[in-house]
Amino acid sequence: MYATELQKIAREQIGILPNTTPGSEEDTIAKIALGNKIFRDNKLSSNHVQSCITCHPLDGNAAGMDRQATSRGTFGQIGKRNTPSILNVGYLPMIFWDGRRDSLYNQAIDPFLNPIEMSLPSEAELLTRIQNDISYTAFFANAFPESPNPSIHSVRLTLAAFERSLISKSKFDDFLENNVLALNNSELDGLKLFLDVGCTNCHSKSLLGGSQFAKLDSVYSYNISDLGRAEFTGKPEDEFFFKVPPLRNVALTAPYFHDGSVTTLKEAVRRMNEYNLNRKINESEIEMITNFLKSLSDKTKVK
Repeated sequence: MYATELQKIAREQIGILPNTTPGSEEDTIAKIALGNKIFRDNKLSSNHVQSCITCHPLDGNAAGMDRQATSRGTFGQIGKRNTPSILNVGYLPMIFWDGRRDSLYNQAIDPFLNPIEMSLPSEAELLTRIQNDISYTAFFANAFPESPNPSIHSVRLTLAAFERSLISKSKFDDFLENNVLALNNSELDGLKLFLDVGCTNCHSKSLLGGSQFAKLDSVYSYNISDLGRAEFTGKPEDEFFFKVPPLRNVALTAPYFHDGSVTTLKEAVRRMNEYNLNRKINESEIEMITNFLKSLSDKTKVK
């Protein structure tokens, strides 16, 4: 009875993750395959050593981020912000910690041109490298039979299609969708506490985050040189606001926060005890919430 009632409340307050991502209606197997190829191609970085998958590993137990505080670029440049998981990115209404892109299509080629990531000099250089690689010919022909010549537009479309396909489901999804027995008692207690104390004030909707910005304003020390969303908008009132990260796969994607400065999930929960909760939580309750958060991990990535 306890689990059934909690399932009902969670469905209302969090919601069930859809089985398809917004915008995927015209994605095809061929487009996804081409996007996957581009995503993994290290010849598309300035010195041929890095690809998208370097910072967003997906194979095996990897959960779409490299578990570094901040990632290194193709020449060893140190990035400014923690690399988020790319799993479930197709559901996000805004991309990057500062929300500077509103779609995967608009974001798709940014990493190739970013001087501290893959460091190509121009869109033209990216396109030239793809055009000069005959291994792409059949992929583009299959993905775009009516216009098989590579273009920046088609590169954007296929990368977005591939990224939209990276849907991650957990036993928490099983619980929400159909199996009231999917969570154990410890996880159920953690979920109840998560809802009761108001974690969903910020970590809202089916991704448990990713849909709003919050000001990182606390007693803890973070990278004070990073002004967050204000660096994109230029507005002083946006200083130190960052996108609230989705909590799906959070147990697999340490370290935490925009600067990657927190190494454990329990410490991240402890720090969130400072933010917008209905009441403070104690150490045993931090353990309970941590247990629940572990149930958000992709079922294929955990043993």
